[in-house]
Amino acid sequence: MNRKIYYYFLLLILLCGNASLLHAQKLSLYPSFNNRKLSPGKTTYYIDPEKGNDQNSGTAIKSPWRTFNRANQLIFSAGDKLMVIAPGSFHQSLVIMAKGNKSSPVTINFAPGRYDFYPDSSYKTCFNISNTNDTPLSLKAIALYVVNSKYVKLNAPGAKIVLRGKMIETCIDKCENISIHGISFDYKRPTVSELKVVNVNNHYADLQVHPDSKYSIKDSALTWEGEGWRHQPGWYWQAFDPGTGVLSRQSIELGKVKFENKDGMLRAWFAQNPGFKTGLIYQNRDVVRDCAGIFMQRSKNISLKNIRINFMHGMGVVSQFCENISMDSVIVKPDEKSGRTCSAWADILHFSGCRGLIDINNSFLSAANDDAINVHGTHLKIVEKLSPSQIKVRFMHNQTYGFDAFKAGDSIDFIHAKSLLACGNNKIVSAEKLNDKEILLTLQKPAPLNTGNDDVVENITWTPRVWIHNTTITRIPTRGILVTTRRKVVIENCTFQRTCMTGVLVEDDAESWYESGMVRDLTIRKNNFFECGEPVISIHPENKIAEGPVHKNITIINNMFVLQDSKVFGAQSASNIIFSGNEIKTKVVTDLNKLIELKDCQNVTLSDNKILLK
Repeated sequence: MNRKIYYYFLLLILLCGNASLLHAQKLSLYPSFNNRKLSPGKTTYYIDPEKGNDQNSGTAIKSPWRTFNRANQLIFSAGDKLMVIAPGSFHQSLVIMAKGNKSSPVTINFAPGRYDFYPDSSYKTCFNISNTNDTPLSLKAIALYVVNSKYVKLNAPGAKIVLRGKMIETCIDKCENISIHGISFDYKRPTVSELKVVNVNNHYADLQVHPDSKYSIKDSALTWEGEGWRHQPGWYWQAFDPGTGVLSRQSIELGKVKFENKDGMLRAWFAQNPGFKTGLIYQNRDVVRDCAGIFMQRSKNISLKNIRINFMHGMGVVSQFCENISMDSVIVKPDEKSGRTCSAWADILHFSGCRGLIDINNSFLSAANDDAINVHGTHLKIVEKLSPSQIKVRFMHNQTYGFDAFKAGDSIDFIHAKSLLACGNNKIVSAEKLNDKEILLTLQKPAPLNTGNDDVVENITWTPRVWIHNTTITRIPTRGILVTTRRKVVIENCTFQRTCMTGVLVEDDAESWYESGMVRDLTIRKNNFFECGEPVISIHPENKIAEGPVHKNITIINNMFVLQDSKVFGAQSASNIIFSGNEIKTKVVTDLNKLIELKDCQNVTLSDNKILLK
């Protein structure tokens, strides 16, 4: 046999052997639902990562298990409790499979203290996650995984989960009636690096790197070093002004900048300052979207209460095709003792293709790298009509694809891409996934004849009601709230503090992010908007032709606006707008008509608004 061929087959055998070993290890640590042992119910199990032993019974507080291994071999039954009675370190995931019921849920308790979770032997799997699918084949490590479960309560007041590498902090997958209460999340080494500019002159800047932002220098090039990751800084930065609280995006090109360690700081040498300003704190991250902070999919009746997130990597808290989500007292901000200024790698709360009620109350959302809240569906483009009642549709954005966007029985609207107006309705008989980008839809009746290959469809069964109230949004480099759903939306008693872009944006598009859809009932009332980007509230569908209103029935009443400049409200292709009873503080302009921009709008009522000079 040719020696090269021999070594090739030898390598193949070794690789297959390693893969089999890893597969066997995964089956051992994380057996499937069918291979787990059913707990008898009404049993309490104990884990102590310091004093326990996995050879113990685990059913007495004096004989606890040490790891999650034994718990991961069970299907918990009604009335079961899993008590983690002491903090410590875990190199495994906790993978919960549980069948509780309404009167006897399964309860998971974490004692107060710090828990370090390492990704090395954690449960890992592939997910296609909306708006963050740059690496669909990469395995996502998960710290806490609740899957195929019903009626589970996870209680952890005073417990802090510290991630020791990129991980999904919590995943809720195909579950019902799950509540998580009291837990906190942070990273030992956040994936957003931070530095403060201490001094700038004509040819160098002295940079005080945050102690958590580890780095190395080789051949005068800077590399950020993390737990299981490293990258060289690109052009994408954010600048935070501690004096004003303003957080904004900034392009800084470092191709010609040379770095060295100097007097306990990092010195950047340049012929021309690339953008550093004394006193500002700069944030930098790798822009590849490869993960989510908390990921919930195909689940319903989820409650997150008294959750504190000091840092999360990825797209944030992503809810994908979930039904009825309550988020009460979710606090997203850096730990006050850390000295850090970033808590979220991208969005904070992201909802894609959900339904039922999204209820966000009494929360504090801050210090992100993108939007605070984004609620939307997904337009899929019609690429081929195979028969009168069969169409092929395609995900169009390279970061949103691969998930099951349709199920049999879902209703869809056909949308003209240029006008964003509906031209027909249908119901899905079957949805066949052809590949990660394309889906074959069989319809109950023929598709409209006047739809073309540039038009799109929207799943209108999966469109939520939204209630956002008593919530503060601050230190956001982009928009405060994006919301596009045809069901009732109420935003009330909230505070928007210096969002760098628009405070509330209603968009809808079929050519860029393909985020759907049309608004039919939106109320924005009794909120405070303080020096947000302008227009502070923007109704801005991305239609190319105006054949009628895309968004309707928009009421903006009894809000207080403190303007940076001179644009409080803008709208296009909208109808039935009420802008009334608002108080507007501005520097110069006192004519409301100059504070508002309207294009192709119908039936607009402006009344009883009060304009004051600052």
